Amino acid sequence: MKISLSKSWKTITILLIVVALILLALGGYLGPILTTISRPVVNAQAWLSNRYIAIYQIVNSPQGEAELRASNIELQNEVDRLQSQIITLQQELNQSKSLGALLGFASDNPQMQPIAAIVIGRDPSPFLHYLIIDKGSDNGIRKGMPVVTQSGLVGRVDAVIAGAARVQLITDPGSIVNVKLQSQKIDAQTQGSITGEISLEMVPQSAVLETGEIVLTSGLGGNYPKDLLIGQVISVRKLENDLFQSASVQPVVDFAQLQAVLIIKNFKPVDIKPLIPVQAP
Repeated sequence: MKISLSKSWKTITILLIVVALILLALGGYLGPILTTISRPVVNAQAWLSNRYIAIYQIVNSPQGEAELRASNIELQNEVDRLQSQIITLQQELNQSKSLGALLGFASDNPQMQPIAAIVIGRDPSPFLHYLIIDKGSDNGIRKGMPVVTQSGLVGRVDAVIAGAARVQLITDPGSIVNVKLQSQKIDAQTQGSITGEISLEMVPQSAVLETGEIVLTSGLGGNYPKDLLIGQVISVRKLENDLFQSASVQPVVDFAQLQAVLIIKNFKPVDIKPLIPVQAP
């Protein structure tokens, strides 16, 4: 009987304690106690979480970096490929523009029987000024034929093979062109140089030579047809004791940007050297 009463009192006591704790919790009195009790558990969970994240990053980081590097390499290769395509398309566009302008000039001057050619090479020597074009004897190209663009005179064919030809530019040191001034009946010569500059030579001292004067081929000498545009005078050199005055000529053709040219097929150069008197020693 005593044992039963003891158990009953223990049960009642436990129930009262539980009810008291519930009431205290509902009243908010157990918050600080629960916080204090749970803080070590929370800190332990945070520590374990940080250690897990660190270990995960260590295990997976090399693979992630390798994937990023591979992705960057692929993207860079794609950028390089697209840039190469852009450059190729730009070159094709410029070449098409040049050919279009040349074909327009050719249609306006059918009497020249011009044939278009693409520039495929340049002489590597800094002392010579030559171009290589993709038309040769198979296309009816012969040595001595004048070469022009829609702007003006380029030079003349210097050597020919079946599928290509070499063009000597008027900027070459060995190139001499008989010319005239547009506003005056004066014959002179232009000559190239190692630097690519063109000079006007053999101008009489009596001539009134001014900047801006237009220089054209005269047709003398049999090497070029007349009235092909070469350029204009940009500076004059005149000394009283010299027999002739000279000048610098700015060519109308941009030789550094040449991509296509026209060869005048119906002009046959004449070699007049055998007719030039030889001076006695």
